[in-house]
Amino acid sequence: MSGTDASLTISVVICVYTEDRWDDILAAVASVRAQSHPARETLLVVDHNEALRERLLKEYKERQDVRVLANAGPRGLSAGRNTGIAASRGEVIAFLDDDAVAERDWLRHFAEGYADPAVIAVGGRTVPVWASGRRPVWFPEEFDWVVGCTYRGLPPGRVRVRNVLGGNASFRREAFEAAGGFATGIGRDGDKRPLGCEETELCIRLSRARPDAVLLIDDRAVIHHRVPEAREHFAYFRTRTYAEGLSKALVARSVGADKGLESERRYATRVLPAGVARGLRDAVLARPGGAGRAGAIVAGVLTAAGGYVVGSVRARRGGDSFSVAPVEGGAHG
Repeated sequence: MSGTDASLTISVVICVYTEDRWDDILAAVASVRAQSHPARETLLVVDHNEALRERLLKEYKERQDVRVLANAGPRGLSAGRNTGIAASRGEVIAFLDDDAVAERDWLRHFAEGYADPAVIAVGGRTVPVWASGRRPVWFPEEFDWVVGCTYRGLPPGRVRVRNVLGGNASFRREAFEAAGGFATGIGRDGDKRPLGCEETELCIRLSRARPDAVLLIDDRAVIHHRVPEAREHFAYFRTRTYAEGLSKALVARSVGADKGLESERRYATRVLPAGVARGLRDAVLARPGGAGRAGAIVAGVLTAAGGYVVGSVRARRGGDSFSVAPVEGGAHG
């Protein structure tokens, strides 16, 4: 799988919801406009914030390659992404977080993956940019998914995976035609409880609809994701791991625990014990944060497990649910 189809058209969707991230949004768009494999268009989907939408319309009124849209569905990231998919014109739709910037060859590496017609999704590597300027010494790399970044334990290189990670991912258009869009009611909703897993659920659903489909992560497709100061604290770590457990329970309820927890079993039985051992070793060697990292891994596992139990009970009672709608539109070509 080498070489790039220079004619492959890629639309980039950036979902936005708050003016507090104004500078981040402008930086994200600028990074897309500077790509070595040019994006066909950048779609800014505004999540029920009319003041932000009007401000962005003024900002980009002279730019033919940047379109500003209102989320056409319920509040939240999943519906915003679905709005972008429906309005996009590219053969491939890529997603970038609104507080991230992509390296110059981000889309080129995505395009290389699609040289193989069996490939239906390509994700990349997301690197944290800590607000404090450095990683908190207690924060284990195995849990970088807590702050939306690539975590220790994922294989290096360009490899086949069960699912890509939503803030740095791309899909062929036919992926959504085959499986529908992102499920609403499962992902993030602005600053509310930081749920996730919507991309995991979509990828599992996609693999069921297209068993021959290949999903890849290419760690050369790099974005840099800003981690605000509030997310550098253990309180957020605990909240996010609990929310992940809730989300995983919904996914497992939908697609079955075998598929829904397939990658998590390897992560829990191999990656995390190795992380605890590394942290304890660092503690013995008097390296900063070793005991804290080991303790955070244990706490993260327990908190996520608690969320999973609560989420499973709620799902069985019908208290939590999500829905998948077909994604219509997409005048591509």
